[in-house]
Amino acid sequence: MSRIYLIDDHAIMRDGLRVVLESAGHEVVGEAAGPTPALAELGRLMPEVVLLDLRLGQRSGFELLDELRKRGLRLRVIVLTMSDQPRHVAEALKLGACGYLLKGSPSAEVLQAVKVVAEGGRFLSPQAAEFAAAMLTGGDSREGAATLSPRERQVLLLVAQGATSNAIGEALHLSPKSVDTYRSRLMKKLGLNDIAAVVKWALREGLISLDEN
Repeated sequence: MSRIYLIDDHAIMRDGLRVVLESAGHEVVGEAAGPTPALAELGRLMPEVVLLDLRLGQRSGFELLDELRKRGLRLRVIVLTMSDQPRHVAEALKLGACGYLLKGSPSAEVLQAVKVVAEGGRFLSPQAAEFAAAMLTGGDSREGAATLSPRERQVLLLVAQGATSNAIGEALHLSPKSVDTYRSRLMKKLGLNDIAAVVKWALREGLISLDEN
C-alpha cells in the first residue's frame, strides 16, 4: 500500500479522503490546507502519492506543481479538484501531474488512480480526458481530433505521456489488445504513422511538455 499526502483547503474533504484511503490500507502521512505548509513537509516525508486540489483558498495548486519542479521534487501528484476547465487539465499535465480526477468521482476510481500512479503509471478520469481533448485545436489534424471518441481521447493522452499498453489497460480497465486497437484507430483518424508522431502532435497541442516526469 502507498504513503499518501493530502492537500486541500477543506478539512472535511481531507477527512473523507483519509477514511477512504486508510480503509483500503493506505497510509496518510500528512496533510495541508495550502502550498506553503505542504512544501515544508513534502521534501521531508517524500510520500509516494500526493492528492492535490487546484483551488486552495487564495492560492493555487498550480503554484505547488510548479514549485515541486523547481525544487526537483519528483513526486507523483494526482489532481483531485472541482475544476472542469479544459485548460486546467492541460496545464496540470504540463506541470507534471500524473493524474487528474474530479471531486465527486467514485471512491473506487480514486483508489484505482492511487494504485496506478503509485506504480509509475498515469491516470485520467473519463471526464478529465474529455476536458483535455477540448484543448486539441489547430493543425492539419483538427478534423480528425473532432472525430475521436472519449475512450480514444483517453488512450491518446496516455500514449503521448509514454504509458505502455499494459499500463493504459490497467488504468482504463481494458485489455492490452483493446488498447492497441484504440491506439491504431486514433492514429488513423489523426493521420499519424507512429508513436513518435503522436508525441510530437501532443507536444504541439500543449498537452505534454518535454520535461514531464
